[in-house]
Parts: sequence; structure tokens; C-alpha cells
Amino acid sequence: MEFSKTFEGGRVFKAGVSDLLGVGADAIVNPANSGLSHGGGLAAAISAEGGPEVDRQCELVIKKIGRIPVTQNVVTTAGQLPYKGVIHAVGPRMGDGDEGPKIERTVINCLLRAESRGWQSVALPAISTGLFCVPREVCAEAFARAVPRYWHERPDSPVALVWLCLTVDCYAVFEKILSESLG
Repeated sequence: MEFSKTFEGGRVFKAGVSDLLGVGADAIVNPANSGLSHGGGLAAAISAEGGPEVDRQCELVIKKIGRIPVTQNVVTTAGQLPYKGVIHAVGPRMGDGDEGPKIERTVINCLLRAESRGWQSVALPAISTGLFCVPREVCAEAFARAVPRYWHERPDSPVALVWLCLTVDCYAVFEKILSESLG
């Protein structure tokens, strides 16, 4: 199960059922909380697989700059994971208000971060749909706006592949919205 859309310049946006920790990409995005504590969900899995260096770097970031605002991100090592880095992105919680636009801004900020590192591919989860309880439809619509907008505004970006890793139970919602929005 996979949705794929090719944009100008051969850039590809893929969405499919895939394990974020096993996808081939330069970097992955961790759906983090603002304190970068990885107590549950996908963040805990990334922390466990990446090893103690990921957590150590997150602790240093928080000591240095404080909590990370919603829509913003920081990069750490990937530790024992086979990536050039982990982008720890803070998406909105349901009830914050403007969840869709905030997810859109979060996705764009992740792509800008990957661009700043010269990375060509980045894999993201369905930001805020897990522990933060944002409806899948809201997230899918945000991705459908964010990825084309990013490439339109950043035609010289090295980011050529955006891979949205989904679970089996949420794929149908994303596939429907992405197909309707992006064709």
C-alpha cells in the first residue's frame, strides 16, 4: 500500500505503510514533545533503538535552549540508527487550536531543517496523530498542503524524497485525502 506523487524536478512524495525505523532515508523525524522526553509512542521507540546518545543530546539541547515550541525542531545524532540524524519536531496537541496549520508549519520546518543539512531524503510519521490525538484527516490535509508548498517555495532544495510512514490502520484516510488533493 503506497501513494506516490512526483513533482517538478523529479521530487517524490511517498506515503505508505512502513516502519519509520526501517525506511531508507537520510533522516527521520521524531514526533517529540516540547521537553524532548521520549516516554511513549514512536518517540520512545526511536529513543530505545537509537540508544543513550540520542537522549543525552536531547537533554543537552533542553539545558541549553529550553523547551522547543510547537512547530519547531532540533536535530540530534541518530545514535545506533542508520541515519545521518534525527529531527525532533514538536507538533500540536488536539485542543491547541489551529492544529492543521500548525502541522503544516511543523512539516515545512522539518523539510527546511533537512535542507539546511544538505539531506536529500527525510521520513516523517503522521505528526500529532498518536499521543497528541489530532485527527488523521487534519494531519493528512496538512501534509497535502505542506509538501507541495515547500517544493514550490524552495525549488533549489536538495530534499528530493519525502517519505510519510504510516500504520496500516491510518493508511486509507491518508491515501484518500492525498489522492484527492494531489492527484
